[in-house]
Amino acid sequence: MNDSTVTLRPADEDALSYVETLLERNDLPASDVRSNPDCFYVAYDGDEAVGVGGVERYGSDGLLRSVVVERSARGDGLGTALCDALERDARDSGVETLYLLATTAAEFFADRGYDEIERAAAPETIRQTTEFTDLCPDSATCMKRSLSSR
Repeated sequence: MNDSTVTLRPADEDALSYVETLLERNDLPASDVRSNPDCFYVAYDGDEAVGVGGVERYGSDGLLRSVVVERSARGDGLGTALCDALERDARDSGVETLYLLATTAAEFFADRGYDEIERAAAPETIRQTTEFTDLCPDSATCMKRSLSSR
């Protein structure tokens, strides 16, 4: 699978239920999905929903969050394609640097060019997000990546 087969669509009201369900099934935070619906996307392979992800935008900084694919689709490059599409969309909307908190996928993101940083090194706008303050444990790995080099 490559990113030409993955289509991102903004999550509409019906799709938000899918976003919540997929996040919950994968032990990822879902409690704020409906309070911040505009940042979420659903990835489709043809007509089939196969994953979700989100980007919260704060000027030139963004928070990549809640990236997960269906268990049945793992190992096919879908996570890579989903991240490629989210990063491209973020860059096209003016985001220069993406930050994230990883609880289980730090190695995946390191392979994508994300560098581990101290949480305190993230910009205040990122540190003030619900993801940073309430949803992710302090043990989560904070990472960042410049999008201008892509």
